[in-house]
Amino acid sequence: MPADSVFQIKVTLAHIRPPVWRRLQVPTDVSLGRLHQVIQTAMGWKDYHLHVFETPTGDYGRPDWELGHRNESNVLLCTVAPTVGSKISYTYDFGDDWVHHIEIERVLPRDRGTAYPRCLTGRRACPPEDSGGPWGYGEFLAAITDPHHEQHAELTEWIGGTFNPNHLDIKEINKQLQLLTSGTSAAKH
Repeated sequence: MPADSVFQIKVTLAHIRPPVWRRLQVPTDVSLGRLHQVIQTAMGWKDYHLHVFETPTGDYGRPDWELGHRNESNVLLCTVAPTVGSKISYTYDFGDDWVHHIEIERVLPRDRGTAYPRCLTGRRACPPEDSGGPWGYGEFLAAITDPHHEQHAELTEWIGGTFNPNHLDIKEINKQLQLLTSGTSAAKH
């Protein structure tokens, strides 16, 4: 695979209806460690929890022998998902189990005038951290959108105001991805 190419990938949060997803472009030689940071940024997560990539060649994350996770830092996306149609999964927060399906949609030549990674499009806001996984998120949405729900006031305060599950700001995501790339983002390790 040429070093000057990019993958177009679709990252979809599993078990959420209507779907929450992002279409991203990343260098084909992005490490899984860096891809973790890109997904965190694009989805709106804050990297508070453990994660793992499940691939045909094994599980990768922060090295952990007890969990069986090998080091993600030196494993390239093009190694574990080399072709269009390749699929891997990424699970974030083992308590809430936010499973993301990642599919390679296209391999494209790198545009010299474009900064990567970047978000092309997507749908809906990412669920808030610690909202209880797909099942808890459904309960959260029911409470936050109904002023008469018994937990509405508590969850509105917890979230810090209003929450619009349909909101998605691609420009802001790309701004944060650029900060990540330049090394000034708080999400960077």
